[in-house]
Amino acid sequence: MKAFYTIGLLVLSNIFMTLAWYGHLKFKELKWFENLGLITIIFISWGLALFEYFFQVPANRIGFKDNGGPFSLLQLKVIQEVITLVVFVGFSLLFFKNESFRWNHLIGFIFLILAVYFIFKK
Repeated sequence: MKAFYTIGLLVLSNIFMTLAWYGHLKFKELKWFENLGLITIIFISWGLALFEYFFQVPANRIGFKDNGGPFSLLQLKVIQEVITLVVFVGFSLLFFKNESFRWNHLIGFIFLILAVYFIFKK
């Protein structure tokens, strides 16, 4: 059960992280954001990133073996990176229509899945 909580919290964390890091690139298309300066955009992104931490920190605490969770530190990191890329691809395909998912991206993801396999292999 802790594994599911950990992964669910990591997904939520990465949604906020992706919005904080890349969502501002679409602000210029929103009327009330179009004239904001860089400092304002940084503070908005920072505010979104705060919510990332509300999910990321508990995910790592719940999931880490030394806290009674099922994952080692390396496993947590690899899980987080794979989730980050999956969330990012979904985000970019939904919000950035000019981005495309090509065969070389698919091969890269296959290698990431292999990385997860090898990290979890005993």
